[in-house]
Amino acid sequence: MTTIADNLQAVKARIGRAAHAARRDARAVTLLAVSKTHPASRIAEARAAGQHAFGENYVQEALEKMSALPESEWHLIGPLQSNKTRLAAERFQWVQTVDRAKIAKRLSEQRPADLPALNVLIQVNASGEKTKSGVQPAEVLALASIIASLPRLKLRGLMAIPEPGAPRERYAEVRQVFDELKKRVDVDTLSMGMSDDLEIAVAEGATMVRIGTAIFGARRKEKSAA
Repeated sequence: MTTIADNLQAVKARIGRAAHAARRDARAVTLLAVSKTHPASRIAEARAAGQHAFGENYVQEALEKMSALPESEWHLIGPLQSNKTRLAAERFQWVQTVDRAKIAKRLSEQRPADLPALNVLIQVNASGEKTKSGVQPAEVLALASIIASLPRLKLRGLMAIPEPGAPRERYAEVRQVFDELKKRVDVDTLSMGMSDDLEIAVAEGATMVRIGTAIFGARRKEKSAA
């Protein structure tokens, strides 16, 4: 029976092979362990195996784990409701799902002055589906300009969730938007790729992959959004 430490090593090996095939340095790809729905005890196992950064979908669920694992780096990777921006601004190091100027402004206003600027990513709707969160590619630069002007935020790049089974062209389109953004703003992060598609994402320039199932196993039943 494999352990979380074994799974982490297997995922890192996959990243290494994908980077090698794409003639990239594997060290340029950050592994974000998606710990949503999993208990703090399993996250502690990953921490003991050297994993530092974790992604959570729900603010309230994440707060419980932060108390148990205070030295970890926490990324919010789920939709952010307006009534949760203060907690997100106060407790997370990264928010990857900014898709509205209103949310960005609230995060900046509510980020404590004694903390470093909050790292944020603009979520791009890679598939164009009306039911999916994220801005359309053509709207990225306008939102980026607003975020860049906010004093307590640091725009780091883009986040995307291509639909399951998406063709490689979809990933390439997101990479193109990222490349255009880099011409205007100093950004360094393209968060794209999960357990089933990390190889394609790395081949298309992802600098961060969000891996849950391949590390922690099947998700437990999700809690209601919070």
